[in-house]
Amino acid sequence: MRIATPLLLAISLCASVSLAAIGQGAKTAASQSAAQPASESLDLETIARIRDEGLMHSHIMEYGSGLFDGIGPRLTGSPEFERAAQWSIEQLRRMGANNPHEESWGDFGMGWTQVGTSVLMTAPSTATPLAQATPWSPATTGEVTGDVIAVPEIEDEKGFDTWKSKLAGKIILYGNAPKINPDPVNPLEHYDAAKLEHFASYPLNGDQEDSFVLPNDPPFWEKIFKRMAFKEKVAKFFADEHAVAVLVPGGSRGVIHDDTGESMGWFVYLPDHKQPIPSAVIADEAFLRMHRLVSHNVPVSLKLNINTRFSGDHVDGQDVIADIPGTDPALKDQVVMMGGHLDSWIAGTGATDDGAGTIIALEAMRILKTLNIQPRRTIRIGLWGGEEQGIFGSSGYIRNHYGSLSYSTKPEQQVVPEFLREQTGPVTVKPDHARFDVYFNADNGTGKFLGIFSEGNSQAAHIFVQWAAPIKDLGFTTISMRNTGSTDHVPFDQVGLPGFQFIQDPRDYDTVTHHSNQDTYERLSEPDLKQAATIMAIFVYNAAQRDAMMPRLPLPNPPFDHQQDKPLEGIYPTAAK
Repeated sequence: MRIATPLLLAISLCASVSLAAIGQGAKTAASQSAAQPASESLDLETIARIRDEGLMHSHIMEYGSGLFDGIGPRLTGSPEFERAAQWSIEQLRRMGANNPHEESWGDFGMGWTQVGTSVLMTAPSTATPLAQATPWSPATTGEVTGDVIAVPEIEDEKGFDTWKSKLAGKIILYGNAPKINPDPVNPLEHYDAAKLEHFASYPLNGDQEDSFVLPNDPPFWEKIFKRMAFKEKVAKFFADEHAVAVLVPGGSRGVIHDDTGESMGWFVYLPDHKQPIPSAVIADEAFLRMHRLVSHNVPVSLKLNINTRFSGDHVDGQDVIADIPGTDPALKDQVVMMGGHLDSWIAGTGATDDGAGTIIALEAMRILKTLNIQPRRTIRIGLWGGEEQGIFGSSGYIRNHYGSLSYSTKPEQQVVPEFLREQTGPVTVKPDHARFDVYFNADNGTGKFLGIFSEGNSQAAHIFVQWAAPIKDLGFTTISMRNTGSTDHVPFDQVGLPGFQFIQDPRDYDTVTHHSNQDTYERLSEPDLKQAATIMAIFVYNAAQRDAMMPRLPLPNPPFDHQQDKPLEGIYPTAAK
């Protein structure tokens, strides 16, 4: 998932930055920093074995086809997600992982599946636009027929007056007409040396937007989600006016995006926010054609079938967990973790978001088990549910095992998803918090690992620079002090546990596959995935073998941080009071 913008500093192996300079970064908790060695002791023989297994004997594309082709999209709470969870458990069992199982993170909301969606324009001529139901849309009553009416975005309840008594029996083209650039840029992008050097330089102006860090700005999110909440009122108005269905533009050139941004409200997966009218995304080209016709008073008629199925109002949210047990009596209770999110949206098969992260983690586990690695610490895999709706799976896992956060109860904050709400108190930690070492996440598509964001942790950056040396030839060159968001490493960081996301080559993740019908097996890069799984296995192995746990930043305390940011007093003693 990405809804993000960026935050901290970077050091590339290719850049002329000394290891000593890294130590001038963010503060690290004294209890952790005291135990850190000056240099890393790397098991180069085992690293070489991992490289050989991961690069020369990979099975990652088999995992990809089994999950993406065999099961397909995996919406949180759906029967398909449960099938994917059981499939993952079976793969972990077959490779010899310890205790693969599902673990609940609590009540999610409604189970839902798209069975099929079709749109046929019957007048003034025939056409069959690309279409997908929006997530958690109710079904039409079989195939329905209706005339099209275009309704621009309604800004407030006064806007309802214009459309009263005009919508009965109509299929609504809802929203402002999109614009299509007739001169598109190449959608395939690779991070070049200049981009990596950019990540390897500290943004002294604080701008980290291009590493997807979410703004810590409660009024900003209140404004965004107040508009999303108003869409629920729009949907109710359309239903009360007896409209047949709503069609919204989803994208152009064969790519249609489909997530809760296109639904009639963010919280449509909750029973008390259930969408009252069927809706679907259609290709921009079809939306614009029909929009032009009706704006010139040309009647447009459609046959429409949105076939969806609900499967329970209070489906339990689940993660998949499995271990390679630690063997060192003094360290085996400490946990090194890796993962990605198993859930996806429905328009494609969830191959790059985040099926790639899932199969990278599965393949890394397979590599370690095939080589009969006996780690000192326990290595654990977490395949998360509910990431796309609010990072629920990893947050629930953290809450159940390691610590919890407190959020604002202000009425205006309740329209905002919890993970974006204002934090109002210090972290409350549990006993296992002290035994958790580090988490590594993959959730930026199919591209190879080019480096890692160290989340402002300068001591971790010092360590990662040394870990990168034996894999520099694989393209892993950049250790960044920047933060990144917004996926499953974040809940670990929020409770003071080291959580890291890799810098991945973007390829066409942001331009084509992200939350779209093009998110399929064909968009995977086999060489990149082999490289990523190999590096993931090396990173978790290195962490599991260290004498010391990974260094930590101080425990977050949002109210104290807010106090620190207040303007100094007494700067202008003669200023009017």
